[in-house]
Amino acid sequence: MLFAARSAVALYRLLDVSPVFSGDHRITRLFTLVPGSDFGVDVLSAIEAVGGRTVPWSEARARTHDLVVAASPKGDVPMLRGTHVLLPHGAGFNKSIPEEGSADSASGLDPVYLLRADDAAPIALHAVAHPDQLARLASVAPRAARNTKVIGDPTLERILASYPLRDRYRAALGTGPRKLLVLASTWGPESLIRRHPGLPARLATQLPHDEYQLALIVHPNERSRLGTYELTERLAPALDAGMILASPHEEWASVLIAADALVTDHGSTALYYAAAQDRPLVGVSRDCAELIPGSPMEVLLRHIPELASVEAIADAVRAYRPGPGQAAAQAAFAHQGSALTRLRTELYALLGLTPPTLGTPLRLLPDPAPATRAATAFDVHADVTAEGARIVRRPAGTGPPGHHLAVEHGAASEQLTRSAGLLYRRPPPSPDAPADLSWSAGGWTRHALAEYPGCRAAAAVRRDGPCLLDVRGHPQPYTVQVEPRSEGGRLARIDPAAALSAVHAWLITHRTQPAAPVSLTCHTGERAVRVLLRPATADEAGHDLGSVRWARP
Repeated sequence: MLFAARSAVALYRLLDVSPVFSGDHRITRLFTLVPGSDFGVDVLSAIEAVGGRTVPWSEARARTHDLVVAASPKGDVPMLRGTHVLLPHGAGFNKSIPEEGSADSASGLDPVYLLRADDAAPIALHAVAHPDQLARLASVAPRAARNTKVIGDPTLERILASYPLRDRYRAALGTGPRKLLVLASTWGPESLIRRHPGLPARLATQLPHDEYQLALIVHPNERSRLGTYELTERLAPALDAGMILASPHEEWASVLIAADALVTDHGSTALYYAAAQDRPLVGVSRDCAELIPGSPMEVLLRHIPELASVEAIADAVRAYRPGPGQAAAQAAFAHQGSALTRLRTELYALLGLTPPTLGTPLRLLPDPAPATRAATAFDVHADVTAEGARIVRRPAGTGPPGHHLAVEHGAASEQLTRSAGLLYRRPPPSPDAPADLSWSAGGWTRHALAEYPGCRAAAAVRRDGPCLLDVRGHPQPYTVQVEPRSEGGRLARIDPAAALSAVHAWLITHRTQPAAPVSLTCHTGERAVRVLLRPATADEAGHDLGSVRWARP
């Protein structure tokens, strides 16, 4: 059988379907790149990445295939000989593409591409996701609707099946107790990333670091248009602030499951997000000429809050009321939970084969990758009280300076390091063999204060034990123990570096040198954690910094 892909997004939809033949030694899966698309540049590398066998287009045309599976009716796919199956490569058929096909037809349901010439291979099965899509097609092209069947959406099946892995995906991303805010951009001139190119950077630098994590999902066509290098360079300020750029194959769906809220344009990614769970949705760019009135996405955008400004993002998320997301998903997807099984039955019937008794068509989504870049220097704004401090950390240099500059030693530039008010060090990952030379906690803090005379305090960070804080001019270092906060049966742990900033600000503001234990409160957003401060023991100051593994949040 032959998987025929014109673009990367079409290929990824085909890969979601491939497991319907799992475990069947009678089936050989081949791939070919259908020429003619502006977005075909990433297809061959994507096939290679999954280890698929590629057939050159000239060879694919010369053969007769038992089954030709495509996720787009456009281009030269009809030239391939064999039994043709057409799958959707998006959800909802929400937009029409200007200057392409029929002006008023949804992309993917356009009779111009579905009604094939007499000498072309007919479509034996056109699988759609909802009865409304079949009705729309039958109303404009009854002949094209004859072999169309409502199957459901195979990609949605993977998302629904993988939803129980939400906590695992959040752990892989390093989200912790923060809210994961995801931006979703489709492709084309009306997409989020084209109409609001500065939005990712503004959100990444303005959202409080200890309250929010940011991720971006970009349509594969936009990646193909720009190339990954160009895309990441354009997004560099946001990526440097810790934003996650989800990969276009599988990972985007894992990130959707992990999300707490989604900011979306008119792309169909929002429908997959809404189908899994009714969580907050915020819209941008409702006034899209290519958005079809009455389509699931058009109705959804009319009924969810719209983002007025970066500063209003928290209010927009809170303004979402349950209902519109799930309603839109119901209007886009039928047979939720059984689409792959239904498709398997249809495909084996076309092949004239009995499906094997072993093998499952369902593959859970893999863990997403954490951010490859992260903020390592912060302008720390501190509202100090007698009981502690409220802390807001934002990447350094992206806004007004705060109470102090907190910098991670060994991860930030020398210029930022020498400007730090609080310099902290995270232990390196544990090596396979013991290190020949490593710092003790107290040894490093003393060294840092001597090496950087402008620094007022130095701290050695530990993830699960007490941190060591050495304040210039104080007679002894302190241990700082951050207690987890119980939240509905879970334990929420904040970044110890944030608590160290709170303690540092409290000590400097009150000009105190406590000789006895003190209980303080560190506030980050709506969360408050207890922090215990006391003079350090000799054993705590002598703790080996190379012995603790730390994963930066």
